[in-house]
Formats: sequence, C-alpha cells, structure tokens
Amino acid sequence: MIVVYWLERESPEAPAQARHAEFAEDALGAALQFAEQLRGRRAQGEAISHVAIQSELPQAVGKAGVSDPGADYAHYKRRIDPATPLGRPSGNAPKD
Repeated sequence: MIVVYWLERESPEAPAQARHAEFAEDALGAALQFAEQLRGRRAQGEAISHVAIQSELPQAVGKAGVSDPGADYAHYKRRIDPATPLGRPSGNAPKD
C-alpha cells in the first residue's frame, strides 16, 4: 500500500488536521500526482503542509529479525583479493 499524508487547516489559526489517502501498491504514479495536487493547492494559498508519501510494499519489506544477525554472521561487500576467503570474525573477536 502507498499512503499520502498531509496536514490541513480550516484557517491559519485553526489546529492542523491530519489527513491521508491510500493507493494500491502498483499506483505510485497516482499517489505522486495526488501529492503534487496537494502541493499545488498549497501554492495557491490553501493551508496545507507536510505532504509526504510512505509505502510498505509486500515485496520490499524484509523479514523480521534481520537487523539482529547472529554472532556467526559475517559479510564483505567485496573482496579486494579473490584469494581471501569470504567472511570475517564476528562478535567479540579481539581487535588487532
């Protein structure tokens, strides 16, 4: 799902009201167009602020727990020397 969030006021003195509009996960173009319409309304003087787009796409959300790898996890982004084995000491390995 893609969601456009914004704040809107009835008048400059009124408290801001949080608003949102939901779009399907494959409707990014429509969400962007809607956000631009809100920004256009703001440019014309309407009391609209904090226009933001947030998405949580099922194919792009990682599995739970990936931010806490096990002590045996090791990863290099690249090997300077291909003869160097992959991985490195993890956890409480002493520093040189």
